[in-house]
Amino acid sequence: MNYQNLEARTVGVVLVVVSAVVFSSAGIFTKWVPTPAWDIIFWRGVSAASFTLIYLTFRGNLVREIRIFGKPALLVTIMMGLGTAAFIPAFKLSNVANVALIYGAAPFAAAGLTWVFIKELPTRTVLLASIAAFTGVVIVVSGSLGSSRVQGDMLAMFMTLMMAGTMVVYRKYPSTTAALPAALSSLLLLPLAFAFGEPLSVPTTDLPVLLCFGLVFAVASVTLSEGARRLPPAETALLSTLEMPLAPILALLILSEVPTPAMLLGGAIILAAVVWSQRQPQSRL
Repeated sequence: MNYQNLEARTVGVVLVVVSAVVFSSAGIFTKWVPTPAWDIIFWRGVSAASFTLIYLTFRGNLVREIRIFGKPALLVTIMMGLGTAAFIPAFKLSNVANVALIYGAAPFAAAGLTWVFIKELPTRTVLLASIAAFTGVVIVVSGSLGSSRVQGDMLAMFMTLMMAGTMVVYRKYPSTTAALPAALSSLLLLPLAFAFGEPLSVPTTDLPVLLCFGLVFAVASVTLSEGARRLPPAETALLSTLEMPLAPILALLILSEVPTPAMLLGGAIILAAVVWSQRQPQSRL
């Protein structure tokens, strides 16, 4: 690995870690207010799209991103939109820890999609760390078996598949624009959110939280996309699982959702897998 590739990988790691930390707050924003899921999607979308477009305009990149917007960017836009449509309701129907933990399947989804579509094998380190992370997920989910959160868990699994898909697209087409698809994916859901929800009836006291959620989501989406283009999809997904131990901690501190011993053990294993994977040589299988 030459210096240029090493520098790009380091930047990618930092961006994806930042994204994971920011994304870990999504459950807090969603459950902090009693606002229904589609109303949250609407106002979060308005805020996220506005902040992202303002950012692009301020940086002078909006025209360029529109010019280079192609089929891969359109595919990313659709998958991001579908992922968000599942992501928010999943938190309403399940608990924060469960949704975050299910996202731990992302390395396997990304690795599988990468092998199928671009024939790229994950490194031995990423593969072993992914197995360890999956072990952590099994431990945590085993403590929730028999609950009534199946619908929310299914939505979380669909969201995980969509996010893994975006990682593969950025790996296959690294020149694909990052910020504009994030903004357009939010705008894409506005008509649906208006049709299925009642966003104009949201209490004004809830709006500041939802608008702040949009800003957080915009930052997380852009940093994830920028990081994904610099890293193999499986490694991007693995780093994103940092959200898993962080989200339950925030849920405990802010929402008083007490983690079970299984959650604590599984989260510790996942965190250890992520840290270990970044300290090992990235040799191919």
